[in-house]
Formats: sequence, structure tokens, C-alpha cells
Amino acid sequence: MNILIKNASVLFFTEENGYIEETSIGIEKGIIKHIGKIPNDFNYEKVIDGKDKLAMPGLINTHTHLPMSLLRNYADDMPLWKWLTEKVWPIENKLTKEDIYWGTMLSIAELIMSGVTCFNDMYTFADTIAKATASTKIRGNISHTLFDKTRNDNLNFKTTRSLYEKWHKSNNDRIRIFIGPHAPYTCSEDYLKVITNLAKELETGIHIHLSESLQEIEHISKTYGKTPVKLLDDIGLFDVRTLAAHCVHLTEEDLDILMKKNVHVLYNPTSNLKLANGFAPIDKMIKRKINISLGTDGSCSNNNLNMFEEINLAAILNKGITKDSTLIPAIEAVKMATINGAKALGIDDKVGSIEIGKCADIILLDLNKPHLYPKYNLISSIVYSAQSSDVDTVIVDGNILMENRKLTTIDLEEVIKHVKLSSKRLIKQMH
Repeated sequence: MNILIKNASVLFFTEENGYIEETSIGIEKGIIKHIGKIPNDFNYEKVIDGKDKLAMPGLINTHTHLPMSLLRNYADDMPLWKWLTEKVWPIENKLTKEDIYWGTMLSIAELIMSGVTCFNDMYTFADTIAKATASTKIRGNISHTLFDKTRNDNLNFKTTRSLYEKWHKSNNDRIRIFIGPHAPYTCSEDYLKVITNLAKELETGIHIHLSESLQEIEHISKTYGKTPVKLLDDIGLFDVRTLAAHCVHLTEEDLDILMKKNVHVLYNPTSNLKLANGFAPIDKMIKRKINISLGTDGSCSNNNLNMFEEINLAAILNKGITKDSTLIPAIEAVKMATINGAKALGIDDKVGSIEIGKCADIILLDLNKPHLYPKYNLISSIVYSAQSSDVDTVIVDGNILMENRKLTTIDLEEVIKHVKLSSKRLIKQMH
């Protein structure tokens, strides 16, 4: 379906003030065909009135555990290791494929309704997550979580390989598959070497938790005599595209390694705060021009998937930590949630910005809200004022996934019905 978005303000990273007011966007077969004047030969079946709306690139959530929406508000106010070992891992062992599906569907509904058009996920039953992703037409980067030390998975790599063969670049290239070793403290050195070789063979990337907590730093130092970053570098894991979640506790040498190896940092400010893991040295990463994107983490450690909160925190938190009010200006915070995420996933030629020839992954914000007046600076509005509920319309690959706040590919009532059943059963089994 060809779509015309008319009379909208449009966010461009190339413009001096960041956006152009009252223009049009033409979408043909899922691709942005024109911006500005409507060509005479452009035929469209659908018109979206963009009056009092801002068209911007869809948000990219680069670190999620989607089925964990089933564990929202289940385990709070606990240290990371106790949270994982005493609460999260025991209940995760009771999750069924059906639980995974409905938890994923709930999360995807939340993502779409908060303006996210693409996510990067790591979890078990990844084939089920891929099925939910395909049915809802959102864009997803998916990894099956691999362990070999902390939990008794005894997984050989057949699951990851079959996942890759079945889903990678499927659904018009909306779904891609990475390899997901959980973390250096749950994967042995030899196991990580095998994972690295598999990533090289499949020519895909790695999604891993890295240097998240002081306990991790202490454990890796005691076991290997080096930092987690140095361990992965020595293994050769960074020789493939690496997406490293958290990166809170880093030495100067660690930072230099991440810069040299072009590691993409997935920054999760809310999760880091809630689990009291500390503050990632974002200012030092910026000085080294390390690519930083944003993620929410799972709904058991956040406890939502609201990327507008992450954008806001990324901007204001680091100003407070460094006592530098110029650090992470508004436009850079927006880039962390859009084009930087696309760069991390290796799809910035397709999405992450509104440009002719790119896929139509576009969201419309309703600017006719009291907290968005007056409209002095729309970029500042996105970062310091906007709420996820301001998202009116969501388009992915030219498909309308939400219009006027109504989901088009998800029956939310049905999803919630199943989520209630799953959550009741899980809690009953834990008592």
C-alpha cells in the first residue's frame, strides 16, 4: 500500500534546526520515495494527515528480553546477583513456549504503543519470539541466550544454527538473527571461543551483557586475572560485530579496546539505576567516539519498555553525573534511540533516519498536547517533554502497526487474557 503523510513536521538529522515544518512523505512499497513536494505521478491509497504531528524515525530499543514482561513487578528492590539467582532464573525455568509467546506479544504491543519500530532481543525459546515478531510485522533482531556455567542448559548450538537458517533476513529482512552468549560470568572461555567461531561462520553479530556489575568484575578478575572486556578481546570475540549491553564498569584500557574494536555499547540507564549497578562512563565513550545506543533491558529490571524514558535519562543523568550541562545535547539523545541503534545492528543503510530510499520505519507524535506547548524546539520536546503516550501512529516497512493509538496487528484484549493466565500459573508454581 502506498501512503502519503501530509502536513507533518519531519525530523531530519541533516537540518540545522533538526526538522522541517509542514511537509509531506511519500511511501511506496515500504520505501520512502519522496520528501517535500508530491510528484505528479505518485499514486497513493492511504493519506495520513500530519497536522500538529512530528514525523520522526521509529525508535530502536537495542537491549530487550521481551518475554520478561510476564515478570514485571515480580522481583524488585534486590541486588543483581540475588535478583537473578533467587528470583529470575528459578521462575524462568518454569516458562513454557506458550508463556514466551504471550509475554513477547505483550511486550511488542507495549513497544509499538511507545513508538518502537525495531528491537534487539536476547532470550530462550527464540524461535517463538521470532514467530511473534513475524505476526506483528515489527522489526526485530533476535538472539537465543546461551549459557554453559550458571544454568544446566547443556546447549550445543543446534538451536542457534537452526534459528539462523529459518529466520535470518526473513519477512522482507525485518528479522535478523545474532548469537547471544549471556555474559562472561555465565559462559566459559572455551565456550565463548566456539561462539565467536560460529558468529564468523554465519557472518552475523554477537549480543552479550558486559561489565554490568562490580560482582562480575570481581569474579572475572579472580578467575582470569583481567577485566571482562580484556577477556573478550583476548578471546577474539570483538573481531566480529559485538553489541555489548551495559558496560558500566570500565577501565581506561577497556574503553580504548571498545573504541579500537568498534564495539557498540547498549546503554540501559533505567536498569542500571534500578539494580544499583552504577553509572556507565558515557562521557568517556563519547570522547572516544564509541557508538552508544539505548535499551530498556527486560521488564523485570526496568519495569517498562518506554524508550522516551531512556532518552530523557540518557540526556539528564549524564549532565548531573559530570556536572556538565552541555553533555549529550537533545539531538544526540534522539540519535542514541534511532540512528545509533541502526548502526549497532548494521542496518543504518535501511532505517534509523527519514531519508529517500530507506525503509519507511516512521512514527508520528501528536504535538497537540499541553506539555508540548509552546513549540520553541521540537527536538528538545522529544527529549525533555514528550511521553510515550504521545505516539499516535507507527509504521514499519510501510505497514501501519498503529494508527490513532489503535494497534492493527495485535488483539491486545486477547494478549492480556493469556498473560493473566500465564502469570497466575507461574506465581502458583513458585509458592
